[in-house]
Amino acid sequence: MIIAVSGKGGTGKTLVSSLLIKALSDTEKDILAIDADPDSNLPEALGVDVHKTVGDVREELKEDTAKGRIPAGMNKWDILDYKIMESIIETPNFDLLVMGRPEGSGCYCAVNNMLRRIIENLSSNYDVIIIDTEAGLEHLSRRTTQNVDVMLVVTDKSKRGILTAQRIGQLADELEIKFQELYLVLNRVNTENEEEILKKAKETGLEMAGVIYEDDEVTQYDIEGRPLVELPDESNTVKAVSGILSRIRSK
Repeated sequence: MIIAVSGKGGTGKTLVSSLLIKALSDTEKDILAIDADPDSNLPEALGVDVHKTVGDVREELKEDTAKGRIPAGMNKWDILDYKIMESIIETPNFDLLVMGRPEGSGCYCAVNNMLRRIIENLSSNYDVIIIDTEAGLEHLSRRTTQNVDVMLVVTDKSKRGILTAQRIGQLADELEIKFQELYLVLNRVNTENEEEILKKAKETGLEMAGVIYEDDEVTQYDIEGRPLVELPDESNTVKAVSGILSRIRSK
């Protein structure tokens, strides 16, 4: 199963991605986490240090090609695939791959094209792949998430966040990207205005997967820079994301 987590920047994509991984870590499944957001925050949320990204690998290959370090007749894609495998960070509970910088001028290939290839090549090696996508709509227009099974669109209570969620659903339809499931996740909801927010969320046309309420403990973790996966199991936010995962797996 490939699960992508999308939405407007700052709405809680990385929170949901990291806590999905936390919930899955209690299973015996092989998990690959992919941070596809150039503004990379997933490693910190997972408590993992990253020394090499796919963007770094691309730049190394670009330099090696320019300086003639690649033997004649050697397939660049084979070299790239090997180097990408080397950049995967292995932990006891999951593996992590960080895409890194967006494409620049004169690249051997764009990061987004590489992401599509990575998903195709690695999907058979893992039971579950969780992708923390780049913010906004670009992953759809570039079709980097076209092979995703479940798309979770995260929004907070802001009008801009809800509008982005609605546009993601509309663009997926326009591009005829057929996810098995397409859900909305509401984050940072306050009980006093929950009814109003839920009403606005229905206007997106997306099926609701779950609601995550405002959580002072999560805010404190963010202030201190503590990995979100260290949130206790009894945390309401952890329970909410576990519930979202249960709903996905029940389909």
